[in-house]
Amino acid sequence: MQQLTGGHQVQLLQGGQAFFPALIDAIDASVREVRLETYIFNVAAAGAQVAAALERAGQRGVAVFLVMDGVGTPALPPEWCERFNRAGVQWRIFLPMGRLGGLIPSRWRRLHRKLCIMDGRVAFCGGLNVLDDFFDPNHGVLEAARFDFAVRVTGPLVQAMHAAMVQFWWRFQAASTARQSDFSAAWHALQEAVAAATGGASDVVRPPSFGADRTVHAALLLRDNVRNRTAIERSYRKAIGTASKEIIIASAYFLPGRKLRKGLILAARRGVRVRLLLQGRYEYFMQYHATRPVYGALLAAGVEIHEYTLSFHHAKVAVIDGHWATVGSSNLDPLSLLLAREANVVVDDSAFAQDLRARLELAITKDSVRIEAASYANRPWRERFLDRVALIVTQILLFLNGTRY
Repeated sequence: MQQLTGGHQVQLLQGGQAFFPALIDAIDASVREVRLETYIFNVAAAGAQVAAALERAGQRGVAVFLVMDGVGTPALPPEWCERFNRAGVQWRIFLPMGRLGGLIPSRWRRLHRKLCIMDGRVAFCGGLNVLDDFFDPNHGVLEAARFDFAVRVTGPLVQAMHAAMVQFWWRFQAASTARQSDFSAAWHALQEAVAAATGGASDVVRPPSFGADRTVHAALLLRDNVRNRTAIERSYRKAIGTASKEIIIASAYFLPGRKLRKGLILAARRGVRVRLLLQGRYEYFMQYHATRPVYGALLAAGVEIHEYTLSFHHAKVAVIDGHWATVGSSNLDPLSLLLAREANVVVDDSAFAQDLRARLELAITKDSVRIEAASYANRPWRERFLDRVALIVTQILLFLNGTRY
């Protein structure tokens, strides 16, 4: 597992009202290169502002690389395809599903991480898609902003993000030219593109020097299907296993595996206060119903479960013992922990953790409903039946994918 190192500056951003202005400012300040990966790229409202910033960067000669997921973003509007192409923005859609893609298990492995990096000097990581806070593609206009977080990062951590994103883009180039039996051409083309973006200099991945600004210990954790299959889950399990006072986890989609559930139960039984902030609104059948069968054992062990009801909950964050915190794209569910590409930043710093904790505390006490063990046990039979069906379907889909959970 990646070790935490010092020298990083990490700023917590809550919601699109904080995230998008910071992101757009960083894109507008770029001079050589912008790389952005996202699950959803929706070119409306705030999303249109981000798209316009990428267009402006391309027009002034910045090398812009954009990757969107084929499920979250099946296609871009033709107008933006043309605008990006004219500006020189290089964009790709990761694994488009097609008509029968949903029947092919290998196509279930999605790009879910949200990363953006400018000039190798400033980066963003979190749970926010390029999607306006007050709009949902399936539910329309929202009455309150979506609940989510991201971080703005400078320091040595940016180098790890840049390396991961360059490697991921290179795989697109390699896959494309492999079909033309010209693998080496893809490699040389990528090298030339990076050299052009950086002016031939290596400082695109060299951390900047810092003055008196406060720095923290942090690490970038990636989840993929090659070398980093369990990095994010193991970081959660280790932090939960060593917790002595308090665990607060906010996860939009929550269906943790046996080991993670056991860790939460054991923590509660040894006197740790464990609070979960979960999705309280019906978004999808599987998301809503498959989660609830795991409530029983957690509630019986003394775990507090709070469901967020003000708007849609999309956060994937945690604070443990007031100093360990994580912000990223990974939910605690099978898609994030077993199938998708994810990215989380882990921070070990009391001030950062307390800032995040205060925001979660406010959401729990003001905008959520606590699930009581008695009401959970006495929920209607129809609801219990749908819960069980959803869990069984999830287990079958994982089995078909060759995954045990």
